[in-house]
Amino acid sequence: MKNHLGSKFRILSLLITFFFQSSSPLLAAQASPPNILFIALDDLNDWIGCLGGHPQTITPNLDRLAASGVLFTNAHCPGAACNPSRTAIMSGLSPHRSGLYDNGQKMREILPNAKIIPQHFRDHGYRASGSGKMLHYFIDAKSWDEYFPKKESEDPFPFTLYPKKRPLSLTRGGPWQYVETDWGPLDATDEEFGGDAKVAEWVSQQLSIKQETPLFLACGFYRPHEPWFVPKKYFEPFPLEKIQLPPGYREDDLDDLPAAGKKTGPNRYFAHIRNEGQWKQAIQGYLASIHFADTMLGRVLDALENGPNADNTIVVLWSDHGWHLGEKQHWQKFTAWRAVTRVPLMIRIPKNCAPGLPAGTKPGTICDQPVNLLSLFPTLTQLTGIPHKNDNHAPSLAPLLKNHKSSWPHSSITHLSKPGSFGLSTKDWRYIHYANGDEELYQIQDDPFEWTNLAGKKEHREKLNELRALAPKNFAPLKRPSLAALPSLKWHSSNNTATPPSKPDGNPFTLTFLNRSDQAVELFWMTLEGKRTSYGLIPPGGNKSQQTRPGAVWQISSPKTKNPLGHFIIGDRRAKAIIPKRSQ
Repeated sequence: MKNHLGSKFRILSLLITFFFQSSSPLLAAQASPPNILFIALDDLNDWIGCLGGHPQTITPNLDRLAASGVLFTNAHCPGAACNPSRTAIMSGLSPHRSGLYDNGQKMREILPNAKIIPQHFRDHGYRASGSGKMLHYFIDAKSWDEYFPKKESEDPFPFTLYPKKRPLSLTRGGPWQYVETDWGPLDATDEEFGGDAKVAEWVSQQLSIKQETPLFLACGFYRPHEPWFVPKKYFEPFPLEKIQLPPGYREDDLDDLPAAGKKTGPNRYFAHIRNEGQWKQAIQGYLASIHFADTMLGRVLDALENGPNADNTIVVLWSDHGWHLGEKQHWQKFTAWRAVTRVPLMIRIPKNCAPGLPAGTKPGTICDQPVNLLSLFPTLTQLTGIPHKNDNHAPSLAPLLKNHKSSWPHSSITHLSKPGSFGLSTKDWRYIHYANGDEELYQIQDDPFEWTNLAGKKEHREKLNELRALAPKNFAPLKRPSLAALPSLKWHSSNNTATPPSKPDGNPFTLTFLNRSDQAVELFWMTLEGKRTSYGLIPPGGNKSQQTRPGAVWQISSPKTKNPLGHFIIGDRRAKAIIPKRSQ
């Protein structure tokens, strides 16, 4: 009898042991919370192989990641510039509700208490590590456990090699031009170049270590952001004589746009690049930079797949916004057209890894529903099973990760810098609304490059009304940055040298002079002929706001002797001009 009972007990024990050690997805996921590898690329549009944006692009690693999980082919960014997009992604807060729409704003000034993804995961047992650019030119040290470069520096960029003499390829057309708009091959190895190569190396090292604590690991690649300087081996697959122009370019593409669209489209960059004969060279530089970024991504993916964390790491890859290379006669970003709003998004979840999706993602899945990067925050909390952040402004993508054909009653919105200006995407349609009331309408299946504006067609009035109803009804006002948040212009001490004349060229904006000296000073505008016109006194410790333009020169002088003390040369954006204490 005892032997019979003992045998039953041993069998029961074995069954219990087998049950708890089995590969039940829920139990396995609960036993070890998944790591998250959160990868961002800067200024990458749809010029990757799996999205078909340009026939010459070389992106085997982006393509292999997409093939290993879910590729979203209709994903859009929340903002049409780095700062609003990255702030929205990392905080889960939409620009039209946070009031952060523009690159000139500071996240922590506008949203001092917003909790971003790494901190939220830290609050629930994760270790948060990162490298490279995740936010707009700062790290937000308080939200991370560790960072490379060191988080206390608030500088997310490792050493990067640039040409000693710049510009290298594109001469500056004037003070309006962003100084980094330039490109060319460098005679350097990846290691000598640094930058994203160092980011890839650091992130790969973290992935080679078995993680005992669940890890949120951010990897921010700066390329293909300008300037497009990378080692020359990445230029070699793109011979200049074989470079193809952007498939979305059409010479007459502005003809059917409303006034606001025609104003948004053409900019001085594209005209200047063409006048300099550098259009194909620029495309070559962009393709080379994408190729370089893809290679760095490959190093990180290899480190993950060959390391101890492969089966327990969710991989998410995104770009903050796209980029025009001549489409709509435009260069850069800042528009509501698909060239900017449509971005790569891919998510891979191993089986038995995530409590919110035990089955994992099915390799090779393609989802064409309209989604937004604003959804990444709630998606990650649902997948990992940690508490939802209640102020997130977008739905989780988990239903689409489970079944890409799931019902998805959502549209996707990309906001411009002016509240009330946005682009709205549904599965088959695109609606663009400008703050002045102008509109554009495109049917994407037949017109993927948005060449034919249907907004004025009677037969599409019902569709126009349908899309209007999906748009936000209220928009938070744009919160202007304080003086403290503005960049400072360089002070040029006189040193008995002549003050240069003004060469104004660009749109006007307001500049604020701050007199930090203990004496009053006189403000002079330098004319085009090098003469000066007085704009009054600034008392000691006083401020003066003044309308100006890029390229203008403002001289600071002694009101008694009229002798110049120094001057400021105005750049391409809003700033402050600090007159130093020892200017006399």
